[in-house]
Amino acid sequence: MVPAGPDYDKAPFTVIWEVTRACALRCVHCRADAQPGRDPRELGTEEAYALLRQVRDLGSPVFVLTGGDPLERPDLFEILEYARELDLALAVTPSGTPRLDRAAVERMRDTGVRRLALSLDGPTAEIHDGFRRQSGSFAWTLAALSNANDLGLATQVNTTVTRRNLHLLDEMSGLVTDAGVAMWSAFFLVTVGRASAADQLTAEEFERVFALLADTSERVPFGVRTAAAPHYRRFLLERKVERKRRGAPPVDTGAAGEALDLPRAPRGVTDGSGLVFVSHSGDVQPSGFLPLVAGNVRDGDLGAIYRESPLFRRLRDPAQLGGKCGLCEYRRVCAGSRARAWAVHGDPMAEEPACSYVPPKAAEA
Repeated sequence: MVPAGPDYDKAPFTVIWEVTRACALRCVHCRADAQPGRDPRELGTEEAYALLRQVRDLGSPVFVLTGGDPLERPDLFEILEYARELDLALAVTPSGTPRLDRAAVERMRDTGVRRLALSLDGPTAEIHDGFRRQSGSFAWTLAALSNANDLGLATQVNTTVTRRNLHLLDEMSGLVTDAGVAMWSAFFLVTVGRASAADQLTAEEFERVFALLADTSERVPFGVRTAAAPHYRRFLLERKVERKRRGAPPVDTGAAGEALDLPRAPRGVTDGSGLVFVSHSGDVQPSGFLPLVAGNVRDGDLGAIYRESPLFRRLRDPAQLGGKCGLCEYRRVCAGSRARAWAVHGDPMAEEPACSYVPPKAAEA
């Protein structure tokens, strides 16, 4: 049964805008291949305002400003002020640099940002700073989380899961707990941008991380979710069925996932289905990890591109899924990472290459 929820054929639940590719960090996995300087093709301030109005016209979905580092744009706070005027549900994902000081965090809060999302990729400065290739990033990030908590701005930690930190995720869960966040989001590597295939987890390792995340979600006061790993939903459904089979009581996760700063999607959001990404130059893509272009907001309406482009319509049609994904009974709640399918197979509708589950129909074939 397909879970009830919004009609993703009509509008996305989440819009992500890459406001710039400029960034002082040199992260080993960066999907944007961020650079020290700004690209002259970036949307200008007035073009940014036009984009924000288009986002509002979509029904004011969750709107995430990412980069690069959004703080590299000198007009960032003007854009945030305008987003507040439009009453957009806004989150910002700045980089852990000296720019992210207490004054910047306070100004974000005062301009209506509802959640500050920061990356932490290891439980120590050695691991995190090595990942980000910038000494001091770990300390700056922890300071920003502390400042946000002091100022009453909700926070989220994003952790990119790779071979470099797979053995440290249990420690990471403790660090995230101490940080007082509203959400921990595990981003599973997709080999685009600077990301190396050597850092990619195997399908079996995905399952082990899923188990750790599910166990964590049952004992912490914050939400736990994944990015670029929609088969985590299949894992959770299997766990729920197994618990019911054993007669075990349902798990009460308490306040986990009940943060009031931003709404949570009532059903899964995946590349092009509930999610749309706008690049720094205005290109409209299914996600930041799936850099296929369906149009550009400079000469087309974001909502129309999302609803009508052949690329997005194909991504939202489970009948188009190939390989075992097309035969899977979970395809309407999972569908696999279309970005990873494209990165590995060159086809966004191919089967998820990092899923160990074999559907009964595929086993019979």
